[in-house]
Amino acid sequence: MAMLLGRKVGMTQVYDDKERLLPVTVIQAGPCVVMQVKSAEADGYNAVQLGFDDVKESHRTRAAVGHAKKAKTTPKKFIREMRLTKDAEAAFNVGDLLNVSVFADTKVVDVIGTSKGKGFAGPMKRYHFGGMPGSHGTERKHRAPGSQAGYGTDRGHGGDIKKGKKMGGHMGAERVTAKTHQIISIDTENNLLVVKGSVPGAAGGYVIVRSSLKG
Repeated sequence: MAMLLGRKVGMTQVYDDKERLLPVTVIQAGPCVVMQVKSAEADGYNAVQLGFDDVKESHRTRAAVGHAKKAKTTPKKFIREMRLTKDAEAAFNVGDLLNVSVFADTKVVDVIGTSKGKGFAGPMKRYHFGGMPGSHGTERKHRAPGSQAGYGTDRGHGGDIKKGKKMGGHMGAERVTAKTHQIISIDTENNLLVVKGSVPGAAGGYVIVRSSLKG
């Protein structure tokens, strides 16, 4: 399974071979540096650690700077791991540079990002509650969440509302995986990946692109 770290550039439109207008997202996928290769013998599991986007040494701890120097590279702002099978571990070496060409034989990808933060939101917006009827007789309760204590109390464990009760609160800013996005084109010269549809997060946000698990 191929994986790269990148940044969402933004959305645009392109025509396909049948002259249909498609909404697409442009992603700067890589180049990524192999920061570390982990093995089951030394670390308890097999994985490869990738780093993306250079950052000043003064903005990172000495441990992070030393970790980057082992890979003969500069400190990275975005670092993530990808689990590997024992056989796939030998395909990576510390310091290797991976670019968007790793998806040359891939047709669909999953894109993982952080959704846009919406701040505080009520239950109707956050969980799509239906609300109260807008007809005669309803007064100032149209967007109320309804009863909470009847099914929400954690009886026997305290007087608090049970964890997970659907109420108003912070919305967005969560890890979201957009699955099975079709690859429209690959620009290896500029490390750009164009995928059909939208991906999580705002323009400029970091994303993880991997070969689709379903595709």
